[in-house]
Amino acid sequence: MLRAADVHVDGYPTVAAMRAMGEVLQRESHGRLRMSVYHAGQLGRESDTINLARFAALDIVRVNMAALNNPFPATRILSLPYVFDSVDHLRRTLDGEIGADILRAFSSRGLVGLAFYDSGARCFYNARRPVVTPGDLKGMKIRVPPSDIFMHLARALGANPTPLSYGEVFSSLQTGLIDGAENNWPAFLTSRQFEVARYWSQTEHSYSPEALLMSQSRFLSMSAADRELLLRAARESVAPMRVHWDRTEADARNQVLAAGVQQLDVDREAFRAAAQPMLHQFLQQPELKRLYQRIRAIA
Repeated sequence: MLRAADVHVDGYPTVAAMRAMGEVLQRESHGRLRMSVYHAGQLGRESDTINLARFAALDIVRVNMAALNNPFPATRILSLPYVFDSVDHLRRTLDGEIGADILRAFSSRGLVGLAFYDSGARCFYNARRPVVTPGDLKGMKIRVPPSDIFMHLARALGANPTPLSYGEVFSSLQTGLIDGAENNWPAFLTSRQFEVARYWSQTEHSYSPEALLMSQSRFLSMSAADRELLLRAARESVAPMRVHWDRTEADARNQVLAAGVQQLDVDREAFRAAAQPMLHQFLQQPELKRLYQRIRAIA
């Protein structure tokens, strides 16, 4: 029995994709391979599940790239601001050699990169006031994932970054520990954060995707045929996940706006300009600069 973990709720596109992958494994192995998916953070925060997988206490994890930025430097290019122009640009990058190179990088610390899942465009939202320029974020306490990239970005835009795990955001918004956060439409809906944060700013500052990872020791303990089946099942889960994601994202946006959240068009060029010095700083790292040039070449 393979044990898999995700912090999102049951029915979320990533959870559904993992369940579909488990069905393929069970069917094609004639019941020999089974996968149990623990959703809604039942097995801990993303950072916890990464370490559990590295040390084979957990088999498969789905985590956002932000949780991987510090231990796996190559992943930083996927989270940096305004690297990608669109969802299509991101998908073409992940489906090609650049994506394959980044997946291979996980082997350096006890993990196997199985696939990438979408996570949409990340945008800012808050409980205090409309934000349409970077200056409007000045002084706000903004939740960011525990990633140096997102902390640097929030500071570059004038906000006070507050790193918190995903599960702590709703209560922190309620109590005023933070003023806002940044994420995608489905996470904004399913976490119920929209009930507290009523201003959504369409910044689209990052397309930081999700990674589906496996314990390297568990993977290597399987037969060659089972390893090939698992890799194929993971790859084949990507296309239906994207269809589900696109539908879920549109539906989440409609539900949130119907509930009275105000969506604000922003001065995106001003946000891009404010983020440029921070982006340039990270691109001083030769590996990230090479990846950035390759990604921009296929824009």
